[in-house]
Amino acid sequence: MGEMAKRERVVRMSVEQPLWRALTAYRLLTMVYAVLLFASAYRDFDRPWIAAGYLAVLSGWTLATRRRVANAASCTKRFLGADLTVALVGVLLTPLADTHERIAAGGPTLPSIWTAGSVLAFAIKGGWRWAGFASTFVAVANIVVHGGRPTRDTLHNVLLVWVASIAIGYVVEVARASEATLARALEIEAATRERERLARDIHDGVLQVLAMVQRRGTELGGEAAELGRMAGEQEVALRTLVSSGLVPTSRICRDESLGALVDAYEVEEPGGDGGELDLRSLLAPHAGSRVSFAEPGTPVPLPVPAAKELAAAVGAALDNVRKHAGEGARAWILVEDWGDEVIVTVRDDGPGIPAGRLDQAVGEGRMGVALSIRGRLRDLGGSAELVSVPGQGTEVELKVPRGRTQ
Repeated sequence: MGEMAKRERVVRMSVEQPLWRALTAYRLLTMVYAVLLFASAYRDFDRPWIAAGYLAVLSGWTLATRRRVANAASCTKRFLGADLTVALVGVLLTPLADTHERIAAGGPTLPSIWTAGSVLAFAIKGGWRWAGFASTFVAVANIVVHGGRPTRDTLHNVLLVWVASIAIGYVVEVARASEATLARALEIEAATRERERLARDIHDGVLQVLAMVQRRGTELGGEAAELGRMAGEQEVALRTLVSSGLVPTSRICRDESLGALVDAYEVEEPGGDGGELDLRSLLAPHAGSRVSFAEPGTPVPLPVPAAKELAAAVGAALDNVRKHAGEGARAWILVEDWGDEVIVTVRDDGPGIPAGRLDQAVGEGRMGVALSIRGRLRDLGGSAELVSVPGQGTEVELKVPRGRTQ
């Protein structure tokens, strides 16, 4: 009986959803508070019927729109504008309903602290900039109600709403960025797990078959030996593919002062010169039965032109290995990322280059090393160093500084 596949569910908890619930409760509670505040002092109003009419509209609006502040999708810009208008109208109607003495003494406006809920809706929906926009309108309305001479308590309340709403808006923006980063990290983790699962399946099946074909072909000789050689090359290529990743995008996490970020380095189409490119994706195809490829565990991003030129220089170095070291020679490619520069080393186990042979090649017009390798690196602001000992192989070290790879 086969093992049943288990589906893994990732539950995403919205960090702002509790804020919407809290806002809904806040609007209901402050609506009741505004009504009770009026009921306790309605005899002190000059025109209590104006206050009662407005509070009736406010109560109906709050109850009818409680679902609109349940989440960011339903809380649209049009609703936010209408909600803020209801709050501002209540503030501006206060001089018509209440006495001048109560207003001058710092008495509450008709909507009282319900107004802050309208501003907080802007903050949760759009961040600190939206909060500053809405709270500025509320501040101006309160100053107009007091004839341009607000009391200390009024200024204190206005400033408190302005600062609190902007702070909450900023926290919401940071929370959204953190949530997005977490979602990307979960995506990377899921892709990594899937890659590991596929790697196990491939290792248990296809790679073992290819290795067996290579071994048996070599033992049989003749045409079977050629078939074995091809199977060996495919085995190495498949191992490289599995180890370098099966997802189309290379991602790397980095930490900055503004928060954790996950960068994605796409493989550019041929001819594209914009953005950055993971150097590993260009060098991995060189791996084969006689070429080993060692890479860092994280992407090696370079500007597209620099990455392509460096890969071309590596290709030229491998061409030299095939031409001059013989078909049986092995080669190794090592990629190192030191932050400020990228180093790629190409080494072989061939017979090496006799002393003075490169100068002789230049004199004969053979410019492979001079132009294809050193010329490319010189154009990038880098360098190419060649070390060869007769009988011990050749090593080419290619260095490209990051700051000058444009």
